[in-house]
Amino acid sequence: MQDRVSPAWLKGLLIAAIVLGVCFRFVNLDRKVYWHDEVYTSMRAAGFTRQEIDTELFQNKFFPAPELQKFQQIKPGSTVADTIYSLRTEDPQHPPLYFLMARQWMQWFGGSLTASRSLPAFLSLLSLPLMYGLAMELFAFRLAALLSTALLALSPFDILFAQTARQYGLLTTIVIGSSWLLVRAVRRSTWQHWGLYALSVAIGLYTHPFFALTVVGQGAYVLLMSLAQKQDSDPEGIAEPQLRRTLSATFLPWAWRLRSPVYFVSAIAIALILYIPWILVLLDNHQRASATTDWTRASVGILYLLKLWTLSFTSLFIDLDFGFENPVTYLLRSPFVLLIFAAGYVVYRRTPKAAGLFVLTSVLVPFLLLAIPDVVIGGKRSAVSRYLISCYPGIQLAVAYFLSVGLSTGKQLYRWILAIVFTSSLISITASAQAESWWSKDLSYFNARVVHLVNAEAENTSPVLASNTGNDFTNMGDLLSLSYKLKENVRIYGISQSPDLEPLHTEPNVLLFRATKELEDVIIQQGWKIESVSDPGRLRRLIQ
Repeated sequence: MQDRVSPAWLKGLLIAAIVLGVCFRFVNLDRKVYWHDEVYTSMRAAGFTRQEIDTELFQNKFFPAPELQKFQQIKPGSTVADTIYSLRTEDPQHPPLYFLMARQWMQWFGGSLTASRSLPAFLSLLSLPLMYGLAMELFAFRLAALLSTALLALSPFDILFAQTARQYGLLTTIVIGSSWLLVRAVRRSTWQHWGLYALSVAIGLYTHPFFALTVVGQGAYVLLMSLAQKQDSDPEGIAEPQLRRTLSATFLPWAWRLRSPVYFVSAIAIALILYIPWILVLLDNHQRASATTDWTRASVGILYLLKLWTLSFTSLFIDLDFGFENPVTYLLRSPFVLLIFAAGYVVYRRTPKAAGLFVLTSVLVPFLLLAIPDVVIGGKRSAVSRYLISCYPGIQLAVAYFLSVGLSTGKQLYRWILAIVFTSSLISITASAQAESWWSKDLSYFNARVVHLVNAEAENTSPVLASNTGNDFTNMGDLLSLSYKLKENVRIYGISQSPDLEPLHTEPNVLLFRATKELEDVIIQQGWKIESVSDPGRLRRLIQ
């Protein structure tokens, strides 16, 4: 675009936003609680299985809290084969790529909170130039490309998961990278470009199984393009005449030179061949994979889904939570819902067919693949924000294009919209950076509160934190989570399936962490009283 529609101040603002987003990915990496799933990342990368840790930890024995950190460091004598074995036998739905990367990272930099979270933060940086490249391929519009990159850089959701020791930062990068390679392959139609796309699909599948949602969306795009019968003209008023001539001469023709979906199918076939080793793992352990994802099939209801969809998609621009049932939470986000729909409409109406179709299929197809089963047969797959990662880059591209077209006209309204979007993002990521817990910490959300309560007890005594494996064997992960922050004089007492409470009778200060109902019944039968210490009852005190 010409300087008069993309002034220096706007370019400077967008570059500053990108730099700020990069910096925020590394702010307070060790502040938030290292939640249950992150613990499992380090545990599996280190070469441990949950079963062997449970066997050692829950044997009616005392452990100094810091001693649990040994399960977050490389297991002595282990190799990458142990990491793969841990995933294959206990967590087969998670492919090994990120865990192997985390293992190598751990060998180089250790297993501290900062070290573990710096890996996804660095990986997320790769998504920024890829987003710029993807936007340029789609729109041939530098302002839209720069704004797409800035929205991704400042996205509260993307920063939050860039600071989470899981594979989601890498998944975002691969989703954007594979999309960029696909549109380049469609445009140039050479075996080299299709080969790179096939490789990106294999990497995506080895990163997370839900990358398959992106592949289906890309397949829908290729199929619909192949069925199109005529070439769209450049929409009236999309930009300056020079840009329209550029689009007509370079962008539109390539979209229609795709002779058939054969190239795409061939690329996917190559990717699946490369993925065969893990396909065999899934086939051999499909019951285990199904059992560990049972929670996503819990029926919730349409109102719950609508709320979570609203929270998930608007978290790209605002992430201020005043309570799940508080109307203020949704009132603040409603303008961003309207922005998303307006952006989608403008992309549909004003971009070349190839660009608009790509953006819309990249959002709608992955979302509907999750949402329709939830609505029809029940479940909450589409209510899990991180499962919708395939949809998010398309939304950011649409909003960036919408704002860029408006800004290029010089209208004040679009400057105000951009200011509101950036301001809400900055407020959100600043609040998140200062917090010890956030909604993404899921079942570990209250662990920071538990740490403060237990450490307060440790000021005057040496408290014992007693626990068993918990409901669905989740307590081990959260005990390791707590061990990052608990004081050295706090001891853990792991209670086995055959509880022995005798060693606790001589302890003056015994706290009970998230015990099962069965264990509480045994405790009461043996003459103890249980007193609540924290709301909602995750920490209790045993009184003789």
